[in-house]
Amino acid sequence: MHDPYVLPANLPVPTDDGAAEHLNGRELPDLTLESSAGAVNVRDFAVIYVYPRSGKPGVPSLPGWDETPGARGCTPQSCAFRDLHPDLGVPVAGLSAQPLEDQMEFAARNRMPFPVIADPQLELGAALGLPTFEIAGHTLYKRITLIAKDARVVKVFYPVFPPDENAADVLRWLRSR
Repeated sequence: MHDPYVLPANLPVPTDDGAAEHLNGRELPDLTLESSAGAVNVRDFAVIYVYPRSGKPGVPSLPGWDETPGARGCTPQSCAFRDLHPDLGVPVAGLSAQPLEDQMEFAARNRMPFPVIADPQLELGAALGLPTFEIAGHTLYKRITLIAKDARVVKVFYPVFPPDENAADVLRWLRSR
């Protein structure tokens, strides 16, 4: 049975395809999207971790999910940000192309203390040129984490692997500043 909380061994490692090289220094758009905490503006966050899609216990993943580099691990990544949230000390949000209903369910099930943003129209991706991939008829974001200061990207984590260590990497980077 599929368990989105557990990362299988031997996941394929994503490679840096250069799709995020243009993001450092970019200004976050004045973009309001729906989230698990109501409508939010992406400019209000210092950390936005972008992920393909979260899974539900007992619900099969999309065909080829575990074999697609960087796809698996959205729930462990989100739970790591949840657990380190008090230590991060900055406004955090998670974001995926999933619809609001899915984001609301995910946030409630996992007791997320920050907004989980729904971007089914890939609006943030269109504004910033975020990397995406296609799988089983879906266009999804590749996993990427943006750190912003005064609504300007100052650090990009891409590709993100392993996903469950991303929050700790972000915390180390924030503490080094």
